[in-house]
Amino acid sequence: MKFIRQMLDKQEHHFLKGGKLEKLYPLWEAQETFLFTSDTVTEQGPHVRDGLDSKRLMTMVVISLIPCVLFGAYNTGLQQAWANGQANQDLMSLVWTGLVAMLPIIIVSYAVGGLWEALFAIVRKHEINEGFLVTGLLFPLVCPPSIPLWQVAAGISFGVVIGKEIFGGTGMNILNPALTARAFLYFSYPAQISGDKVWILAQPEGVSGATPLNVAALTPNGGDAIEALNQFGNGTELAYGLWDMFWGFIPGSLGETSAAACLIGALILIVTGVGSWRVMLSVLVGAWATAAALNFAATDQLPGILSLPAHYHLVMGGLMFGAIYMATDPVSATRTTKGMYIYGFLIGMLTILIRLWNPAYPEGVMLAILFMNVFAPLIDHYVVNVNVKRRLKRVQS
Repeated sequence: MKFIRQMLDKQEHHFLKGGKLEKLYPLWEAQETFLFTSDTVTEQGPHVRDGLDSKRLMTMVVISLIPCVLFGAYNTGLQQAWANGQANQDLMSLVWTGLVAMLPIIIVSYAVGGLWEALFAIVRKHEINEGFLVTGLLFPLVCPPSIPLWQVAAGISFGVVIGKEIFGGTGMNILNPALTARAFLYFSYPAQISGDKVWILAQPEGVSGATPLNVAALTPNGGDAIEALNQFGNGTELAYGLWDMFWGFIPGSLGETSAAACLIGALILIVTGVGSWRVMLSVLVGAWATAAALNFAATDQLPGILSLPAHYHLVMGGLMFGAIYMATDPVSATRTTKGMYIYGFLIGMLTILIRLWNPAYPEGVMLAILFMNVFAPLIDHYVVNVNVKRRLKRVQS
């Protein structure tokens, strides 16, 4: 590392003010502070001393995503093997098949999104926002494995430019950039981002790639959603049991099928103090409570998915992934303690309501989080005002 430090010091003057590469200083600053602790200090108070700066905070989120990435690679290969009737393939073959599909999507996301980040930084003459370390990986993990690479480029461009940069960059955006990119693709190219044809790389004729949520959503009025899940695939390994969904052996987006992998990531985020356990817990409580309440409303005249037990919802679709990685975005989420509970609970509640009452979009968590991103400042506003009024009454008394 000493050799690298000396080499960088020799070239630094080219990127400083007056140097021939002055305009590229944001690129220089990005790689230098990624490799070494920044020597820049606050020039005026207040001073906050903390060894965890924003770049390392974002890096910790990326580390917490590793379980989802690794399992996503394995599951992508597994779903392909099952579709082709080759379930006896060894572990490394399955992982390799998944990585071949996953890595190009991740590379395009980082390359195209990073290009936009660098361009805005150079034009605005400020540092490259480290938030893209997370956005560039979160977005591919909520995409299907068969998504065309040009759509990855279009989606991440929209998410970075429209979802974040036009508001001023990291720390200024009101919407989660990764979900903004996903929503753009969903509404622009629904055939390539949803349905039952996109979750398996090369889907043979006669093989369904329907996700558990798709199957449950198609349960006829008055039907039993559990029975529909168990009968899917005619009793083969394609049937959807509760533990299959918990571990993630189901079709779905690249990194969000495994609730177990997401929980490992949640543990990392909570222990390191990076992710808010209040938001995570309240999202899951809100979803469970809403689904449990609606179980009592299930009748022969209403969609069969209302009969799905509440705990099934927690391991289906992207709810766990969204609760842990998307809803906890420190920029677009609420910041007050009480606000976090309200914000998370409403996300969970809206997710279930969209799943159960909107047959055109059986997932729900993406729209629920984006909707609550918009209301997060309002929630904080009222929480703060209530606290101020309570303290004023205490002083006056």
